[in-house]
Amino acid sequence: MELANTAVIITGGASGMGAATARRLSQHGAKIALLDINPNPKENIGIAIPCDVTNEESVKSAIAIAEKKHGPARICINCAGIAHSRRMVNKDGPMSLEEFKRIIEINLIGTFNVMRLAASAMIPLQPSESGERGVIINTASVAAFEGQIGQTAYSASKGAIVSLTLPAARELAQFGIRVNAIAPGLVDTPMFDKLPPEAKAKLAASVPFPHRLANPDEYAMLVSHIIENPMLNGEVIRLDGALRMQP
Repeated sequence: MELANTAVIITGGASGMGAATARRLSQHGAKIALLDINPNPKENIGIAIPCDVTNEESVKSAIAIAEKKHGPARICINCAGIAHSRRMVNKDGPMSLEEFKRIIEINLIGTFNVMRLAASAMIPLQPSESGERGVIINTASVAAFEGQIGQTAYSASKGAIVSLTLPAARELAQFGIRVNAIAPGLVDTPMFDKLPPEAKAKLAASVPFPHRLANPDEYAMLVSHIIENPMLNGEVIRLDGALRMQP
């Protein structure tokens, strides 16, 4: 799919991988709408729209605002999500069920909520000469495959995104909408800012090659390629420098 003059919505677009993706796609001429619970991007790229991905009406409203400004979105990138680390049974007892539900609701249900509404808006659009109407890219994690101790909730949320990729791609194929997912490893986002330098260096040293944390722009590079390569469909692509997480 061509990026020039194409409307794009990016959830979690105000920071991290979402912001890097917005920057890269805008450089290719895409019209960007950043959907975020705290829409205060550091760079003036496109329009920033308040959006709670877990709320149906909030997402519907955000998509409508973006469409009014840029036209119907043919590209949807889901970067919204939160990290989480807590043992299922810890020193305080069992993890609360509400805590587990919160991770699932934001990371999984939030992604599905945006995906279903974005896809529904793409289906009536006029297809391109190749028959394509849209592209949806979701964000999983290597924790979906090698979840560490303390990542039961997080791994469950990201593993579900991996599992829904192929059936979603198969369902939407008849409409010319592709669905893929990216499973990043260790990415140098604001999440790592709270770590001591020695802890951050230790994590970077665990990546076989390149021997460092990934840059958010490398996620954005992969997003751009998925959009432009029509044969990428129903795939979950690891972006991790050959990292395999230890317990």
